[in-house]
Amino acid sequence: MGRYDLEYPKEATNTVKRLNERGTYSLETIHRIINSSQILHISFTSPSQPFPVILPMIGQMGSFDRPSADTGDPLDLYLHGYVSSRIMNLSRAQSDGEDPQGMPVCVAASHVDGLVLAISSFSHSYNYRSAVLFGHATLVTDEEEKMYAMELITDSVVPDRWRHTRLPPTKAELQSTGILKVRIASGSAKIHVGQAHDDKHDMENEAMRDSVWTGVLPIHQTMGEPLASPYNRVDVPGYISQFAQDFNGDNQQQALDAAKDQ
Repeated sequence: MGRYDLEYPKEATNTVKRLNERGTYSLETIHRIINSSQILHISFTSPSQPFPVILPMIGQMGSFDRPSADTGDPLDLYLHGYVSSRIMNLSRAQSDGEDPQGMPVCVAASHVDGLVLAISSFSHSYNYRSAVLFGHATLVTDEEEKMYAMELITDSVVPDRWRHTRLPPTKAELQSTGILKVRIASGSAKIHVGQAHDDKHDMENEAMRDSVWTGVLPIHQTMGEPLASPYNRVDVPGYISQFAQDFNGDNQQQALDAAKDQ
């Protein structure tokens, strides 16, 4: 039997309205966008603030209960932060108070794969991948789950990095680090790919077509050569070199594929 492509249910919160043909609710697509983002932006409300709060954080999708689950399965989001930071304290207070399901949060991630340049400035666009998740954050208190999450997040920075670091973490390190688990309620992604397109009247304007360059400038993140620390005594390990090579190649191909005319 073939594997089903699971989707988040379309609800008022997560339904893509503007240019909805670009929207997708695929768990696989959304989770991949989240997991490939070095920085996630977490939004929440604080009783002490007149405006919503947005924080850049490091996080990764995973499942403590089902460690073998892949990105197409239902997953939780684990976030790493300082133990006494505002988001950790608010999440702890709400979990212990009237809302045991946790603090409502929104999570956003975006990648820009190209600048789409047309004849008209109003036809310019980006090739992009963006995802938003909605869920409830609670503080992870189980030590085994906390260790799972820290390894998951560390290995999202560089694959296999956790076991190549000094282990185990010290008591002080564990006490100063907080882990939030966000149980996802819904989510969606919005993606744009393709070449430049202009309205008919611009396409029929031969003078403009002869004078204005149109096309896509691909954009992709690139990792440079590793720079050793002043106290380093070790040659660059193969797992780091291979990761950088794969990262650069995959990102470049993603940008080039996105620029193809659809």
